[in-house]
Amino acid sequence: MVSQRAPDTQVVVKEKTETKKPKLYRVLLLNDDYTTMEFVVFVLETVFHKSIEEATALMWRIHQTGSGVCGVFAYEIAEMKVATVEAMARHHEFPLKCLMEEE
Repeated sequence: MVSQRAPDTQVVVKEKTETKKPKLYRVLLLNDDYTTMEFVVFVLETVFHKSIEEATALMWRIHQTGSGVCGVFAYEIAEMKVATVEAMARHHEFPLKCLMEEE
């Protein structure tokens, strides 16, 4: 009896890679007694690209509840938005605070 050998073969194993979604962070504005409502609306329009209607509604929500979510972003973008808001507030001499928290 003659044994049959398979020709030399190679097995290629492909690993399935999963792309993880980045962690998301909420960017919030905090109400204070000194920053004008007009400036808050301006920030929401320029930094967060809200329409005048959205910005005004969110400004009122921040004013009434003490804080409001301006958007949800990846870490680097959220960090940049917080820094931009705080730089604008300092430039205009307002104590407006902006922070980010993990979603």
